[in-house]
Amino acid sequence: MRRAAMAFARRRRGARRWWVAGAGILFAAQLLAPPARAGGDDDFMAAREAFRTGNRARLEQLAGRLKDHLLYPYVAYYRMRMGLEQATPSEIRTFIDTYRDSQVSQRLQADWLRWLGERGRWELFRQEYARYEGDEVDLQCYALQAAALVQGFEALREAKPLWFTAREMPDACIPVFEGMVSGGILTEEDIWTRMRLALAAGKTALASAIGAYLPEGQAISAKALQAVADQPERHVQQRGDRTASRADRELTLFALQRLARINPAHAASYWERLQSQFPAEDRHFLWGRLARAAALAHKPEALDYFRRAGDLEGQDDLLAWKARAALRAEDWRTVLEAIDRMSPGQRQQAAWLYWRARALKRLGQGAEAAATLARVASDHGFYGLLAAEELGGVAATAAPVHRPTEAEVAAVGRLPAIRRALALLRLEQRIDGTREWNYAIRGFDDRQLLAAAELARRHKQWERAISTAERTRELHDFSLRYLMPYRETLKSVAQAMGLDEAWVYGLIHQESRFVPNARSSAGAVGLMQLMPATARWVAQQLGIKSYRRTMVEQIETNLTMGMYYLKHVYERLEGQPVLASAAYNAGPRRAQSWRDVQPMEGAVYAETIPFNETRGYVQKVMANTQYYAALLGRGGPPLRQRLGTIPARGASERSMPEGEP
Repeated sequence: MRRAAMAFARRRRGARRWWVAGAGILFAAQLLAPPARAGGDDDFMAAREAFRTGNRARLEQLAGRLKDHLLYPYVAYYRMRMGLEQATPSEIRTFIDTYRDSQVSQRLQADWLRWLGERGRWELFRQEYARYEGDEVDLQCYALQAAALVQGFEALREAKPLWFTAREMPDACIPVFEGMVSGGILTEEDIWTRMRLALAAGKTALASAIGAYLPEGQAISAKALQAVADQPERHVQQRGDRTASRADRELTLFALQRLARINPAHAASYWERLQSQFPAEDRHFLWGRLARAAALAHKPEALDYFRRAGDLEGQDDLLAWKARAALRAEDWRTVLEAIDRMSPGQRQQAAWLYWRARALKRLGQGAEAAATLARVASDHGFYGLLAAEELGGVAATAAPVHRPTEAEVAAVGRLPAIRRALALLRLEQRIDGTREWNYAIRGFDDRQLLAAAELARRHKQWERAISTAERTRELHDFSLRYLMPYRETLKSVAQAMGLDEAWVYGLIHQESRFVPNARSSAGAVGLMQLMPATARWVAQQLGIKSYRRTMVEQIETNLTMGMYYLKHVYERLEGQPVLASAAYNAGPRRAQSWRDVQPMEGAVYAETIPFNETRGYVQKVMANTQYYAALLGRGGPPLRQRLGTIPARGASERSMPEGEP
């Protein structure tokens, strides 16, 4: 341990010397200057601001100067949107038809439909909705309201899938749901079912609002639900044996679910004493919820709880966690049984096809396993790579490569919608630019998609290039899916830090898709999406005395600080890239806590990460790494070998000092 610590200290001093030596280059450089604006761009941005602030007079003043600007359709949209109440149907339809090749056409159409629905202009709404291609939920609900006026309650049966969700639904759906209750389409059991969904998501106010659809006297107040959420064990101790009404039982079931989030075994011990007073369906329901909580916490009792939950057929979320718990326990028969009970849609996902094949192989059904793996191996993601390796094949980078011709790239570049998208992205209007781009390519075939991706690459719109190249179905160019911008700087920093360049590229591909000024809703910044606290900590480790938050926005600085932290967690977690990738996303303490008491296959660790975001993140980073290694000409180990074995918890685990992110 002491030798390892001394080695780490030497590497840290080396990294610091490298940093200090390059400080003049890294910190003297200013942020990359934005591209020079085309004529009229300042007026366009001013018009956009006038629209945002509701300054119609200023917008009209600027509009006259922008008639010939590439982005005039947006100015026209701003004008039409601000005057929507005064516009005639003919004027609105003329706008929609005139700018049909831009997302502003569909955007105004949605705005108009919303305006018509809010005012009950149903005849006009029906006419226009028939021409609409979007799928916004509030507009669906307005359309159902309009249909019910003609067809009666029966028209509302189509809305039933909208009911079963833990999300708050738009106000436009309230009359629909009320009509479904009045028409007998929604039963009391349907209402309790959605209340359970809301409570499982911790949304007590929503659950109470849903309960308002129940017959008088059956609803549960938001205050009562919040009291249980705040002190679940107190409720179980004082009122857990009250089962006379459905409301009493649901409160106890909710309390035990809340308690299980902290300690599944403790909640199960209460349930052992209380369950005999509850109907069989409640007993099975709660054992399923306790099993899920135990599986999320990687508790060995999870499989026992799942057995008590009874038949889970069609309950895909519970079956997924049953399969994951069985993977950690190496119970391949239960893995197979859980996957086979999933709905057809989930059962056909690459992950579950792969694990089903692995289970079949372990259970001696090699021929069926090979046939199943062959179905997955054509997928270009994490499980496709693993399946190809399992079959002894070559990774998916061997798929045919199609390079777009100059004529194909030029043809895409002439499309007005593509030109508008690039102009918006150049002006750093990323949301509108991305929407315009996606609207433009929505009907493209593979050749056009790759031509558009190449065009985006030439304009250094890395994220658009990657996302567009990923849409192809038969013709692929993996050099566009896995771009390598900033190569000189990234390679230099990775070598100085002693990190695998392919892994770093794979991680940045997932973090920011190489958008240098990317900012997450949580506050992460730049190519490597550094959180402010992490950046401050790294600055302290590197001895940067005059650190400022703006420094991390510089490309070189962001790469250096991000890779320093990545190297730090990599060494803290025994040089295991799966653990380090999980730690980079969710924190090193969590990554450590997800280990088991015995060594575990890296792919099993990745699949059983309890956070959906982190699970997908780790799988994508590791798959990306394989592609980058191939494109860099380095080859390297197969993915399964790269994933390796996750050491047992406590075997050589190092504690995280206070203050480390």
